[in-house]
Amino acid sequence: MTRPWHLAFGLILTAMAGYVDALGFIRLGGLYTSFMSGNTTQFAVALGHGHPYVAIMPGLLILSFLTGAVCGGGLSALTPSRWGTPVILGFETIIVGGALSAGIAAPDSGMASLLLALAMGAQNAVLSHVQGFRAGTTFVTGALFSFGQKLALALARRGGRFAWIGDGMVWLSLLVGSLSGTVAYGRYALYALAIPAGIAGSLALVAAILTAWRMPARAKPATKPA
Repeated sequence: MTRPWHLAFGLILTAMAGYVDALGFIRLGGLYTSFMSGNTTQFAVALGHGHPYVAIMPGLLILSFLTGAVCGGGLSALTPSRWGTPVILGFETIIVGGALSAGIAAPDSGMASLLLALAMGAQNAVLSHVQGFRAGTTFVTGALFSFGQKLALALARRGGRFAWIGDGMVWLSLLVGSLSGTVAYGRYALYALAIPAGIAGSLALVAAILTAWRMPARAKPATKPA
């Protein structure tokens, strides 16, 4: 996959992370399925207030995300580099599909949210091999800071005039994804998970096709002259 494709995939995945996070936030009443900084704070506050039972769910979400990160990193390490993106996206598709099934079968069990956190943990490994690339992850604080920093340099005429656009697009994609997730959950409840499952599956298929298409053809064996 070329860098433009990586950029497009990254922005779509960032929007999908926002979509899933908004859905989880509404469903869990203030917890997150991809933003682990918020869950860590909630976990610590619950423990600090002496409410260990309240800390269970944010703790489980953090553990699920960490497990997903380990799975994504393991798949990335064990898979040939060119196939890393489609393989991890395929894994994510299966997990998000499982979250959809779990949400429909047992909507109050919390299993769907834990599976979504697992999927989001794995998603961060999709484009981890692309140097200097922030999109495709489930957190944009760094991108937002970089956006402000590059904008300041552009205004001071000490940096590229439009270097801030990329980081701004990453933040905007998360915003649009979160808004879309909120609207979709309001209309379709947990059936809204069919959308990110379909997107992840489509991206996995496109990535596999692009990877196969760009693979060098095997050299044909030389034939001996008659």
